[in-house]
Amino acid sequence: MPAVTEPKLIAGNANLSLAKSIARRMSMHRGMSVNLVDARVERFNDQEIFVEVFENVRGEDMYVIQSTSNPANDNLMELLIMTDALRRSSASRITAVIPYFGYARQDRRAKARTPISAKLVANLIETAGVDRVLTLDLHAAQIQGFFDIPVDNLYASPVFALDIEHHFRGQLDELMIISPDVGGVARARELAKRINAPLAIVDKRREKAGEIAGMTVIGDVRGRKCIIVDDICDTAGTLCKAAETLMEAGATEVHSYITHGVLSGPAVERVSNSVMKSLVITDSIEQGDKVKGAGNIRIVPTAPMFAQAILNIWGGMSVSSLFETDTLVPIYEGLYQRS
Repeated sequence: MPAVTEPKLIAGNANLSLAKSIARRMSMHRGMSVNLVDARVERFNDQEIFVEVFENVRGEDMYVIQSTSNPANDNLMELLIMTDALRRSSASRITAVIPYFGYARQDRRAKARTPISAKLVANLIETAGVDRVLTLDLHAAQIQGFFDIPVDNLYASPVFALDIEHHFRGQLDELMIISPDVGGVARARELAKRINAPLAIVDKRREKAGEIAGMTVIGDVRGRKCIIVDDICDTAGTLCKAAETLMEAGATEVHSYITHGVLSGPAVERVSNSVMKSLVITDSIEQGDKVKGAGNIRIVPTAPMFAQAILNIWGGMSVSSLFETDTLVPIYEGLYQRS
């Protein structure tokens, strides 16, 4: 059944710059102005969150753009309260666009008497009234099964493949994709297939939580330009250690492509002082001046992909078409030219 209303976007405070970029991209695709719905999302003196929507949203197809990044609890509550406001205002459908899904690393019980917080967050989102979720590179694929509503999980690897082909043009035969641990092999293999590069693994051993006892490279990286691929970079300790291990094993250069740049604590200093030539992240999490000013950290945009995904959901078309690199070339409109 064709859509009869235009898609409407509303954003919390987590990543306003990405929300505005998505609106601009949708305006270009639609040939008409797409703006964020006029609303206020603010806090009372005791830090309670208050939301007021100033436009009529009755019967509208609403898209709430909100990463649940640091501060994770505040941003999650903003998402839930915005959803409740829209549901009580008679919006016909509410899609939560969550570029970075916080709590995703707590997707299983690693030991006795611990929570599965990702499942709890899924329950909260559903109970608030969300009808559909659109996200990017979930930490674990099974999180989609924590929801009883449709979940569209986009992938950064097609965008990363375009970026690698652009920035390493003429050097692709020198590249090797690296998984920083055994658990990330499937993600690394996916990117390796896209650029036709070999794959190696850095196996890390821990004596206790937070401390790495040692790292071993599985594969021959001598004379290779290595690209570490992962979904999350938090404090960057493991990432920088892996880069050092690869250089000691004979790699000529080390670069990293990480979807979500959490970059907490000493992460930026570690990356800036590391042997890595570059760290490439997406804009799923809004970054401050410290990250933007780092010489070897670069941010690639996801707004074109999210804008097209929202339009596909609104129009009842396939979202999985965005998993293909060739589909993204025209969406990114000349940013990446393939030879």
